[in-house]
Amino acid sequence: MGHSAGPNLPESVIAVYRTPELVLLALGGLLIAVLGALLPAGWAARTRSAVALRTE
Repeated sequence: MGHSAGPNLPESVIAVYRTPELVLLALGGLLIAVLGALLPAGWAARTRSAVALRTE
């Protein structure tokens, strides 16, 4: 965005994270997503099908 607007931004402003940090952030986001999906999935697996479908 900065490049298309015209100002020349230094590399230290653009490249904030290095590759290992990006990998850790991506894995952390994936872990949060999986843990957040386990609670509703566990509830839906324990309830009857009609109740689970009705609450959706």
